[in-house]
Amino acid sequence: MGRDTGEAAVSDSIAVIRNAPTSRPFVVAQLGQSLDGRIATVTGESRWISGSPALDHLHRIRAAVDAVVIGVGTAIADDPQLTVRRAIGQDPARVIIDPNCRLTSQAKCLRPDGTRRIIIRRGTTAHCSSLETIELDSGTSDLICPNEIANKLFAAGLKKILIEGGARTISSFIDAGAVDRLHLMVAPVIIGSGQPGLELGPIQQLSSALRPKTTAHLLEGGEVLFDCDLRQDLR
Repeated sequence: MGRDTGEAAVSDSIAVIRNAPTSRPFVVAQLGQSLDGRIATVTGESRWISGSPALDHLHRIRAAVDAVVIGVGTAIADDPQLTVRRAIGQDPARVIIDPNCRLTSQAKCLRPDGTRRIIIRRGTTAHCSSLETIELDSGTSDLICPNEIANKLFAAGLKKILIEGGARTISSFIDAGAVDRLHLMVAPVIIGSGQPGLELGPIQQLSSALRPKTTAHLLEGGEVLFDCDLRQDLR
């Protein structure tokens, strides 16, 4: 594992995204957590585990991709805007995985502002708004199909894709082998209990564990960005 410090080093992680090949979907996932791997307390409070440098980095990723994707649970719980405000760049398309039409038109991420707004749904589910939609062919109402989602977004012209949340959605994409790069931001805080971050399928032996090529970047305030190349498994 390599280690770098400073904003210039972190910019290299963004450059990897900007320069990614466009012949297939390029998927990056971003997750912020505590030292003990928590993303929220037992009451669900999650603001603010990550500090300003981590938020700046997230917005730089948004500015570098064509689409930002979240699950409907995150859309309802956090009501994020999913826009670029702390960096220079255009807003990516906002994509919500909402198979069963739970999200209302009042959500901030669905506000009309000239940016593409896309709902990913089941083919048998009639959505309640006139938003752009992508229909899934496979899976059940309780499961998402990460590779199908990535391929259909790619077919819609969205080649570089950020999976921003929640942890269940990110974990599903990693488990499916659909993520090229994981940006794991670890804050110098210990929560002790609460919602865990990544939860992947069980393995029987450590030899089966993912061991991605990773570079660690130390940010201001003690946060550490682990830039993990999931296409380079060092097993």
